[in-house]
Amino acid sequence: MKCRLLIVEDSSQIREAVYDYFVSESGGHFVIDVADDGFKGLELIRAREYDLVIMDIMLPGTSGFDICRAVRSKGNCPVIFLTALGTEDNILKGYEVGGDEYVIKPFSLKVLYAKCLALLNRTMNGSVNRKITVGNITIDINRMQVTCGGKEIELAPKEYFLLKALMDHPGNVLSREILLDRVWGSDYIGTNRVVDNHVKNLRKSLGESGSQIKTVFGAGYKITGGAS
Repeated sequence: MKCRLLIVEDSSQIREAVYDYFVSESGGHFVIDVADDGFKGLELIRAREYDLVIMDIMLPGTSGFDICRAVRSKGNCPVIFLTALGTEDNILKGYEVGGDEYVIKPFSLKVLYAKCLALLNRTMNGSVNRKITVGNITIDINRMQVTCGGKEIELAPKEYFLLKALMDHPGNVLSREILLDRVWGSDYIGTNRVVDNHVKNLRKSLGESGSQIKTVFGAGYKITGGAS
């Protein structure tokens, strides 16, 4: 089965690198369209149906945020932002407008490809759900809202993304290094002990449901469906 992919990126070097890698790795599985500015990206989105969109945010013509809104107006096609804008505000806005993943430049083509396959796998299986529930905790991805037992919980941005990273892989142990990369980005300079401090704060914010987050000594953290 062919998958139609759109890449919207004004850097010819990055655009061609992603195109060539995906064609090579997929063995022709991907049918890829490219656009080098926002207006061309919007035209393609409006004219065709895509299974996945990868795009920069800062583009000539119009921004990737505007293109993402156009994608969302048509359906649930997965969107990956590929950008150098790694500030917390930009990441939050990316998720607010409906982005599924946020990859910060410089990036690994291998990791980007893996993220695309994971998103496509969930989409093709019809299991894309904008809500994630583990035990007593639910995240509404569209609204960036967290509830525990139906009661809304206010979280700081880093706490939210830390919780989402854990809930994306329920029952699986995520190392501090993985959480650091997912939440703080690959360019973060500092000790991975910052993860411990934020997990402590997250547990406190979640109240009784915080006990669902387990420490696996010497390995990292995981989230389970219950307190036991």
